[in-house]
Amino acid sequence: MFHIKTDSYQLILIYNKVTSKSGNLELKGYMEQFFAANYTGPAFELLGRPHIGALIALVVFNLLLIIRYRNSTDRAKGVIRWLMALVLLANEVAWHYWTYTVGRWTIQTMLPLHLCSLLVWTGVYMLITKSYRIYEFMYFMGIGGAIQALATPGLGIYGFPHFLFFQYFISHALIITSAIYMTVVVGLRPTWKSILRVAIWMNIYVVIVYFINQAIGSNYLMLMEKPNTPSLLDLLPDWPIYILYMEAIGLVTCIVLYLPFAIKDWRNRYLMNKDNASRLESISK
Repeated sequence: MFHIKTDSYQLILIYNKVTSKSGNLELKGYMEQFFAANYTGPAFELLGRPHIGALIALVVFNLLLIIRYRNSTDRAKGVIRWLMALVLLANEVAWHYWTYTVGRWTIQTMLPLHLCSLLVWTGVYMLITKSYRIYEFMYFMGIGGAIQALATPGLGIYGFPHFLFFQYFISHALIITSAIYMTVVVGLRPTWKSILRVAIWMNIYVVIVYFINQAIGSNYLMLMEKPNTPSLLDLLPDWPIYILYMEAIGLVTCIVLYLPFAIKDWRNRYLMNKDNASRLESISK
């Protein structure tokens, strides 16, 4: 009886070791694929289930943040700002580290000169300091640019569940979320002058980046040619005419994003004038 129990116990130990080793190998294989440069999993599919699921998650996340923290304490609002800043920062650093480890980090592609890459770093600063000037750019350029990037991601072979899939959507989603959070929860808002400032500084920035592209042979801001992956630029004329269209689209985007505030201001002025007219009428009687 004792030998039978001992043999059974040994068999259990052997089984546990085998299954544990097998589980570790599966986990190792999954992590290797998760970070693989030559990913063999499913490629990104535009408007596929993972894409739509990520967009739905973004909308739900923003609604939950607004509902939960709009009327919360300043301390609670500050904690969320810092958490978003840390996630943005860690996510961006992880992307640069991954690109470096797989041998793809170059100054032609990885400098923070693309609009959304720049806005990640400025977004971190805005969330920490509540800078209004940075907020203006995050609201107009961040929401407008990141929505376009999320609508047509250039992920190529890196579909769900690769690291780059998560990194891309977290980065661009938090650009949008941080701008919405600072508007709805913290209480900042743009003005007509904000559009003017953003337009002037963005055009100055475009000129600077153009000369950087010329100097190092890069294509930051897509100023030298259209991207190889599908994007909204495919609907526009060839270079350099599409750059003028980008300017026009940017201006229209800013106006559309400002419309809720313009309508609110017009409505408030109308109600104020109506109230003043009623008072004058009552006084004259």
